[in-house]
Amino acid sequence: MKSLFKSMFLLILTLSIGEAKTVNVDYLVEFGIFGEIGVANAVLTQNDTTYEIDIKLEATGIAKTLSGGREEEHISTGHMENGVMISDMYQVIKRSGSKTTNKVYRIDHVNKTVTKEYQRWKNGEKVKDVNTSEVYSKDDLLTLYFNLSSYIQDKTKSQDLVFTAVGAEKQNGSVTIHIPDSVELKEYKDTLGADGAWYAQAIINQDIFSSDKGELLLSIGDDGITKKAVLKDLIFFGDIRAMRL
Repeated sequence: MKSLFKSMFLLILTLSIGEAKTVNVDYLVEFGIFGEIGVANAVLTQNDTTYEIDIKLEATGIAKTLSGGREEEHISTGHMENGVMISDMYQVIKRSGSKTTNKVYRIDHVNKTVTKEYQRWKNGEKVKDVNTSEVYSKDDLLTLYFNLSSYIQDKTKSQDLVFTAVGAEKQNGSVTIHIPDSVELKEYKDTLGADGAWYAQAIINQDIFSSDKGELLLSIGDDGITKKAVLKDLIFFGDIRAMRL
């Protein structure tokens, strides 16, 4: 079940694509015969100069039991430049049973460097504290998806776009976004529903997929917020789905 939990939290990162200035959205995550396996809440607070994104995910039902009450929180804070979010800090907190991990990425835009502090606790005792350098970007994994509506001007033209994001070190900092052509679009609508304003796919190169590359299909609404997402071809499990409530 480990790959299922890992993919569930990965899916949540991409749920809140949008250009809205205030967002408070709830999502339900489902998988096959298990039904509901998690719930998520995404909150964006933004003004003309600063922003904060806070996404919380909690395993539910059988997933909660098997994961030791898994909870995960992703926080991004930073400033605005020409209407685009620029990340200054990205934090990931994970809790499961007696274990807690905390990753904090601090982005220095002057020197174009990123430092990551990784800490881990077990039974209340710190067992790891490591500092590393990571790939520089103005985006982290949260701001990238929130900024996509600004980055992609023509959402009807089939294209592949490669972005960098702090927090994507397992992909060497790279995230590929694919806009479908007319033939692919039919498949997207069959999978996600035909009520999306536009559709996209994120390519995720991690070892939890049966295929050579992970495919995350996204349906984005008129308000710029993701309506539904499907993460395809997980090893042993197949697809999982997230729906906006």
